[in-house]
Amino acid sequence: MNIPKELKYSSDHEWVAVVGGRTRIGITDYAQDALGDVVYVDLPQVGDHMAAGSVFGEVESTKSVSELFAPLSGTVVAINDALEGTPELVNSDAYGEGWICELEGTDHGEYEALLDAAAYQELLEGEG
Repeated sequence: MNIPKELKYSSDHEWVAVVGGRTRIGITDYAQDALGDVVYVDLPQVGDHMAAGSVFGEVESTKSVSELFAPLSGTVVAINDALEGTPELVNSDAYGEGWICELEGTDHGEYEALLDAAAYQELLEGEG
């Protein structure tokens, strides 16, 4: 299981990265593996405001549909349009080309409260 050390994680299996002053969100390798082959990603809209813990989209796979929960509050400033035509990027490159959206205006305290890689690994071991 790939858990990059430089990222933060939510207990709902989303990852968070700071990229050029923005906060980028995607789903973890664990989540994409559990979902199976992703066939559709319901993306938020640019300009949407997300509250931490709220549903901001869905990922549909050949196995199930799973809601996406915002790991942080903020305003959506970019979405990964590539997922509309190539949703399987979530499977093939969960931490790279499979990112979902980017936020601005996030709360530093919320970011710091997310899990680091070691804590996320412990969470997974507890679920397994």
